[in-house]
Amino acid sequence: MVDEQIKAREIRESSVLKAMRKVPRHMFVPEDMKSYAYHDEPLPIGSGQTISQPYIVAYMTEVLQLKGGERVLEVGTGSGYQAAILAEIVKEVYTVEIIESLSLKAQSILRELNYKNIYFKIGDGTLGWSEFSPYDAILVTAAPARVPKALEKQLEVSGKIIIPVGSMFQELVLLIRGEKKFKKKKLLPVRFVPLISAH
Repeated sequence: MVDEQIKAREIRESSVLKAMRKVPRHMFVPEDMKSYAYHDEPLPIGSGQTISQPYIVAYMTEVLQLKGGERVLEVGTGSGYQAAILAEIVKEVYTVEIIESLSLKAQSILRELNYKNIYFKIGDGTLGWSEFSPYDAILVTAAPARVPKALEKQLEVSGKIIIPVGSMFQELVLLIRGEKKFKKKKLLPVRFVPLISAH
């Protein structure tokens, strides 16, 4: 998976490649999907949600240019796979999921894999998790129509948000917080499930 799908497509950051090699992706997919776990495609995980394809997980992680000491907010725990990849690289991961059954399943898998630096919240991800803000980086795994203001407010100055934005047509966007405003960079067209909000 790493050599053919990720390194071959210009992912170079050693910490990302190491995390992608270490985290057992098959643990995060449903039983009937395990034979597809290492294919380069998103897979259904129930409740209308998906686990992103390995390349996109690696790409979004690499774009954040994580050094190791960061505190990262993840919006959309889903299967828990992206949280595990982040937890291999950074100091702390705070992850929010609105669908309780998915969060509880992810918590169970990540406990079994002995992650101690991932903190879970069941709730509306568009509101972030202000209690532990500001974050060095925010990674969003589902697409809102526009970037939620609450997430922008919970980011450290010079911090980065990577987020898919749009409804019919989506783009992966990188936002970097400056002293006065955000710098925005469009990265590539993507297809994510919509970001569910309770309001």
